[in-house]
Amino acid sequence: MNIILFDDPVIRQSLLPLTFTRPVAYIRTGILTIAEKWQELTRQVASSLTQNYLSAKFIPYFDSTHNCYINGAVIPTVELIEQMKGLSFGESYWQGDTLIAFNGGGAQIDNLDELQEKAQQSKKLALDAGVLMIREVWEIFVHNGREIRSDFKLLTKDRKSQPVNDKHTIVYNEANIFIEEGAKIRAAVLNAEDGPIYIGKDAQVQEGALIKGPFALCEGSHVNMGGKMRGDVTVGPHSKVGGEISASVILGYSNKGHDGFLGNSVLGEWCNLGADTNTSNLKNNYAQVKLWNYSKGGFKNTGQQFCGLIMGDHSKCGINTMFNTGTVVGVSANIFGSGFPRNFIPSFSWGGAAGFETFQLRKVYEVAEKVMERRQKVLDDTEKAILTEIFNQTQPYRVWDKV
Repeated sequence: MNIILFDDPVIRQSLLPLTFTRPVAYIRTGILTIAEKWQELTRQVASSLTQNYLSAKFIPYFDSTHNCYINGAVIPTVELIEQMKGLSFGESYWQGDTLIAFNGGGAQIDNLDELQEKAQQSKKLALDAGVLMIREVWEIFVHNGREIRSDFKLLTKDRKSQPVNDKHTIVYNEANIFIEEGAKIRAAVLNAEDGPIYIGKDAQVQEGALIKGPFALCEGSHVNMGGKMRGDVTVGPHSKVGGEISASVILGYSNKGHDGFLGNSVLGEWCNLGADTNTSNLKNNYAQVKLWNYSKGGFKNTGQQFCGLIMGDHSKCGINTMFNTGTVVGVSANIFGSGFPRNFIPSFSWGGAAGFETFQLRKVYEVAEKVMERRQKVLDDTEKAILTEIFNQTQPYRVWDKV
């Protein structure tokens, strides 16, 4: 069974701005991305069928006999995978109006519209196994603690952790802590009584850090001196964090290196929060938080009392930035200045509470090249083409350009 994780058009729209720059299956919740979860459980590569402008970077792989197209928002389980294996050619699984999986046989379907059309014409079957899907951006952090626990079991089964060999580090429930090779921990407190703690390969936990599980620090990432990680937190690969973080996911290659609070939030890749940036994750009246939703074209009730910041790739903010409860920032925005900026900041915005102008592509490329170079990555023509397409797609949201 060759697994191709496809972007559901409705779900993908609800997961913007994070899915402007990646397929749905490349969203991280827990320790792993959704695609990595499928790969770990099936022990085979899972590719993605995504938007045309992303396909040069995320290339689907087609098998000559059995291509199983699976909704990229679906969190896999052993039971679900077993049921997928029983799906015959021309059959599909649905959950209401949402396509879960379709067996396309050896046919190469490289268009999302064609996939939906063929699946509609297929034999529709009931799905016995339960299905957890990431349908909304806030569900990434809502399910993060659960997914850290699940991924921890998956990644550490029948493996032995590296020892905590620093005499100044205090550990609670060491059996629930796993440390990969090359990780360094100095004079920290690791409390895994309420959930597992995973420290990835070559990661660093610096002096005075306080970490409460569930917590995941992925490969090459750092918790800076005095950092306070309050649980249900994932720090994706090659990121640096400090200050106070609670119930949040950093997808990777991003920095929140200084004091300040980040709660019930999701940061994309190549983001940077300036020193003493703070996010509000609770309204003063304790009401449920509304969040900008691209599908609705307006604010949508999350049903959550706690919801902070959703920030797309390549966005930055200056020192002392204050984000109000339930703020959505698009791709390649640059926010600075005093006061609270608006709750929805379109992609390629430059400014803050005093107003915005457009962050032009030439400047966007200059910044991205410097930032990516620090992680030994290159902003190549493929990456530039993706940013250019997003710039064009998001132009209607930059209302100041119409004045």
